[in-house]
Amino acid sequence: MAGHIQAGADALVMDAADHVATAIRDITAGETLHYMVPGGKEALTASEPIPFGHKIAITDIEAGAKVRKYGEVIGQATTAIPKGAHVHVHNIEGIRGRGDKAKGAESI
Repeated sequence: MAGHIQAGADALVMDAADHVATAIRDITAGETLHYMVPGGKEALTASEPIPFGHKIAITDIEAGAKVRKYGEVIGQATTAIPKGAHVHVHNIEGIRGRGDKAKGAESI
């Protein structure tokens, strides 16, 4: 599914259910960035640097919550992630194909 990149956007949100946006350029800490969502353009302040291609939280994400990008779960938050924070391997873990995360899985 190809989407339109709106002029003036600094990050992309792929689905209305997403918790994150993807930076389409390097973002500096303290910078206000703009991203498009259904119904208009939103803005938020980055609390830390966000490298090109990385994710930024567009909503507060609770520790243990499933994180959505592309309208799909891409992982689970290992700690609380505030809106504006960098979202990457330091605060989410993948859960796809993880037998230890399957319902009823026993500890090894």
